Amino acid sequence: MSQKTQRNEITKKRVVYNLPAADAVRIDRDVEYRRTDAGALTMDVYFPLEWTVESRTPAVIFVAGYSDVGFQRILGCRLKEMESYISWAQLMAASGLIAITYSAIEPEPDADALLQYVRRNAGSLGIDEDRIGLWACSGNAPNALSLLMHETREYLKCAVLCYGVMMDLDGYTFTADSAKQFGFVYPCRGKSVDDLPQDMPLLVVRAGRDEMPHLNETLDRFVAKALSRNLPITFTNHATAPHAFDVMDDSETSRQIIRQILAFMQAHLLDSRIAPLS
Repeated sequence: MSQKTQRNEITKKRVVYNLPAADAVRIDRDVEYRRTDAGALTMDVYFPLEWTVESRTPAVIFVAGYSDVGFQRILGCRLKEMESYISWAQLMAASGLIAITYSAIEPEPDADALLQYVRRNAGSLGIDEDRIGLWACSGNAPNALSLLMHETREYLKCAVLCYGVMMDLDGYTFTADSAKQFGFVYPCRGKSVDDLPQDMPLLVVRAGRDEMPHLNETLDRFVAKALSRNLPITFTNHATAPHAFDVMDDSETSRQIIRQILAFMQAHLLDSRIAPLS
């Protein structure tokens, strides 16, 4: 009998910022959103303190670009069980938004299935199916970019991409090579910034001392192309930060950027009568 993989220390690290209400938000765990031959795929739903079914609250989906099969084998838990994802989802819920993390076996079709399930069951979930945002980091970013490129996804209102591996541009192949090496999906292969919606607000966060080879090269090219198209992009560079600074760099600059991310989601998803975080 094979031994269960011990959880890697990185999976136990929480976001270096907290809100007083974050630990008190309601969490509905392991809600089935898709049935596969391998069993049920589930999501965890984090609700704001003032949430009611009738409120039809906007939602943020934390996009997965890795299969949990490999993720559990290497790191000892599913993506949605990482303390970083749990604490990020709690922060989103404490900021007035519904947050959703989920398990995935085939990340591309599973993300599609999740979006369909959330919109189909928006009434019972108390979600505004026409106001959904995406959050993705690192190797999960290509799957999020692919979701944004669908013409029928006008209900996606904004996206945050943190220290993400972006699509290959200008003949480079780093993202394609990294996808093979590290096991994340690359569904936007062959696409370009031109395939993104012209009016999609994006917040791109760069870790200036990211130790992942060539990652920032993909990010820098992406930002330059997005600016050349005059997309509504907000760019933040955490000059001294390593990869995964939100859990690895306990500094006031990291906390400031995390607050910026939460405020960005509030500004683009919540009713304008709700003030952004101070």
